Amino acid sequence: MAKIVVIGSANTDMTIRAEKIPAPGETVVGGVFASAPGGKGANQAVAAARAGGDVTFVARVGADSLGEEAIKGYERDGIDVGKIVRDPANATGVALIMVDASGQNSISVASGANFALSPEDVEAASDAIQGADVVVCQLETPIPTVERAARLAADAGVPFILDPAPAPSAPLPESLLKLTTVVKPNELEASALTGVAVTDEASAFAAAEKLLAAGVKLAIVTLGAAGAVMASSDGKRLTCPPRRVNAVDSTAAGDAWTGAFAVALAEGKTPEEAADFATKAAAISVTRPGAQPSLPTRAEIG
Repeated sequence: MAKIVVIGSANTDMTIRAEKIPAPGETVVGGVFASAPGGKGANQAVAAARAGGDVTFVARVGADSLGEEAIKGYERDGIDVGKIVRDPANATGVALIMVDASGQNSISVASGANFALSPEDVEAASDAIQGADVVVCQLETPIPTVERAARLAADAGVPFILDPAPAPSAPLPESLLKLTTVVKPNELEASALTGVAVTDEASAFAAAEKLLAAGVKLAIVTLGAAGAVMASSDGKRLTCPPRRVNAVDSTAAGDAWTGAFAVALAEGKTPEEAADFATKAAAISVTRPGAQPSLPTRAEIG
């Protein structure tokens, strides 16, 4: 079984589904509330585990009921939780999510213990990183922590996947991008990383070229319902067609994609094959509500 180490955020998602997302100063009544575990790191860990990976999750949660419930959920999905720190000084992260009738979402996050995840926490997981087939990170934890994970992965010869979400407010360190095997931004994230306004396939390829020039080996820019583009340092340029489905909730689609891609790549599939597998997983996820509840199993992905 492919060994995946996911390093990142763990949140509790509190979601209201309503006809529309409120504008500033507006109150919208009549919504339906649900609470579920989330966080990009946790979502990707669960996505990878359900897609068939042997997953270790490196994270921090609060020493509180939300953190304990989250850990129990990871254990039910077969994730190794031995590298998760219970932080007595910071609360478990919380995400407040609004989802409208079309499935679009708006999210606000209180990071809590996620921003206390340290390079030392990553060092404590170095044995898992050295034994992994793929390491995955996002940007809901401090950049120095992500950089340390990338360095440990590179030193061990383990591919490092960076999902640069949420979109960074400042350029990422060149040192981080040079350590990155695969970077997988969406349109907004690619624009923030490169300065290229990504609106279509042509501009997505232009952004991908800039990421390759920064030192990454493979740049994948996802375009939502329009699919994705892929550019590699060996000169390959490919488009990844979307799967047409009736979307209900897009909350964890990107995380479903990243987790499934990591598993397929760790299993030895080509990037093209891994992207097709990931696209199937993401397409299934948007047909169901919630973040982790929507993530598909290996049998569903096929």
